Amino acid sequence: MPPRANIRDVAALAGTSVSTVSNLLNGRPNRMRSDTVRRIEEAIESLRYKPNRSARTLKTGFTPAIGLLVPSVANPFHGAMAHAIERAAQARGFQVLLGNTLRDAARERQCAADFFAFGIRGVIATSSPFDLEHFADLIGRGLSVVALDMVNNNTDAERAMDSVSMNNHHAGYLATQHLIDLGHRRIGYVSGATPTMSRRDRLNGYRTALLAANIEIDPTLIAAGESHSGYDDIHGAEHGRSAALSLLALADPPSALVALNDMHAVGACAAVREIGRIVPDHVSVVGIDDINLAALLDPPLTTVRHPIKALSEAAVDLLVNRIEARERSPSRQIVFEPTLVVRGSTAAHAKNKTVLSKRRHIRSAVNV
Repeated sequence: MPPRANIRDVAALAGTSVSTVSNLLNGRPNRMRSDTVRRIEEAIESLRYKPNRSARTLKTGFTPAIGLLVPSVANPFHGAMAHAIERAAQARGFQVLLGNTLRDAARERQCAADFFAFGIRGVIATSSPFDLEHFADLIGRGLSVVALDMVNNNTDAERAMDSVSMNNHHAGYLATQHLIDLGHRRIGYVSGATPTMSRRDRLNGYRTALLAANIEIDPTLIAAGESHSGYDDIHGAEHGRSAALSLLALADPPSALVALNDMHAVGACAAVREIGRIVPDHVSVVGIDDINLAALLDPPLTTVRHPIKALSEAAVDLLVNRIEARERSPSRQIVFEPTLVVRGSTAAHAKNKTVLSKRRHIRSAVNV
């Protein structure tokens, strides 16, 4: 077999220098002309050249990979997010190493430190806490961090952490407003522990929608206390079930439920069935995230769609750009808006079905 091509062979065939080829391989094509890029790419393809990543890591101390810290891939949402981030990273020439942190700051910091020791210079953190101070010393040593599903307002360039998030307040508002539009007034909120930015914002969105509709906020309709399973990333469906059961057992139970996320909504639907009632005939349920299973449930789940693909691509772009720039700059924040996806788990309140039916009949008659 012919000897394996090396970077000098590529440079010779392309008629350029080794350093120019290295710039392209390390994601810096902006430093050369387009015809130079084309010649190098053609030479790489012709020689079937594959960079020796191990040698490059030993020489530079840099690994073309990013770390991804998630609470737990047991939650399908985090699994889908990890998949989207991996695809976006691979498109930029980076691999992804995964760490499950269970939203524990010490564990999260240790994972990031281990990644850094292996030459990884960028991490995406998805735990959505109120601050990321546990990363401060690593950032000072050169680690780049992008916070997912939270907004970081720290503009100090020396401790900059970019952030990408869905507008979680609006997500909670959309879910609640949909039920209000259907005539529901007793609307419960199914959640777990709330000491994260995203969970707090979704709950506040629920409250904002009620107040805007002149509906008094009833604390007994909010099941958002601590749980035995921490933040419920592993046992979200079970906690959603038990929280919904407690609300449905009230003397004046809710006719509709907003769930923190789709896994809590799955549990809430199970609770409705457990007491011999039907979704949505007796109780309407709305989730948040739009995980892959949402459309396959019976009935299909009405939910608020989390723009996972766009959010993941933006997070990877921010991180890779900061890694490759190797410079300090103020934090950047990107916020995406959610969208409501109406399916079969919600229906008009029983007292309003006749009115809504008459309105639809009138509209049909007018259209005819």
